[in-house]
Amino acid sequence: MYKLKTKSGAKKRFKLIGNGKIKRKKSFKNHLLTKKNKKRKRRLSYYSIVHKSDIKNIKKQLLLI
Repeated sequence: MYKLKTKSGAKKRFKLIGNGKIKRKKSFKNHLLTKKNKKRKRRLSYYSIVHKSDIKNIKKQLLLI
């Protein structure tokens, strides 16, 4: 059988943390930042945890299953 490759897009976007959960960056912080206030931009810069309904799909892309 051939080697299985991870999805390179998922490899760049998601990280596995110590307790088995997956962290991700929040969206909407790439452009048009002048109309967003400081508080909103600061909250968007933090990492977030992937929702439990998406974990199985992401782990499959990262070959963790």
